[in-house]
Amino acid sequence: MRYLELTLDEPASNLALDEALLETAESLTSGSDQDLEVLRVWEPTRPCVVLGRSSRVGQEVRLDECRARSIPVLRRASGGATIVTGPGCLMYAVLLSYQRLPELRLLDRAHSYVMERQREAVSRLGFECTVQGICDLTWTSRKFSGNSLRCRRHFLLYHGTLLYDFPLDLLSACLGTPERQPDYRERRSHLEFVTNLPATREDLISALRSVWEAEEPIREWPAEMTKQLAATKYSRLEWTERH
Repeated sequence: MRYLELTLDEPASNLALDEALLETAESLTSGSDQDLEVLRVWEPTRPCVVLGRSSRVGQEVRLDECRARSIPVLRRASGGATIVTGPGCLMYAVLLSYQRLPELRLLDRAHSYVMERQREAVSRLGFECTVQGICDLTWTSRKFSGNSLRCRRHFLLYHGTLLYDFPLDLLSACLGTPERQPDYRERRSHLEFVTNLPATREDLISALRSVWEAEEPIREWPAEMTKQLAATKYSRLEWTERH
């Protein structure tokens, strides 16, 4: 698997790059070339709110508070709930070929496959963590990683968060109480439910690269497509406020 560690300047561009990697792989192959599989890691330089593809802005986001704090609100192309990310939250994306792993076309198998590897990566650092809900990772019964996916014809994009030094008060400041909650949350508040994993950024990246066998650095990434997607989709209110 190839490896890309790249954080772009604008939040919209970082979301666009994940999709650009997926669309580039779709356009270059019928899915037989596993050399197009990628592990990407990045970390926002400032806080931002990221809606899931079907999330409702008015229900899940405290817009007045976000505006007061100059925190941008964007929408990603994958499903799942709204998140707050920023410095202290390591983001990852893994691009997987259905040709190599046809069983991942079944969503439950896709979640299981990726989350077990994410769990293994964290466990190698000495933390006993658990997969709970559909695709959450928890440590001491509290969530530190949320994840989501986007399916295309030949490839699967799976991406998510790893909180390690994030200001958790931003969660309750920027997000409302979600209507749908996993049973294991037990109606806990954001601060009671979420935690930072006490690991370093460097150790997390090393563990991810080891588990995913991401050894070969990418020297060329889809910069032009990323720029176009950021301009025509991810930075536009029509996309962010689509529901």
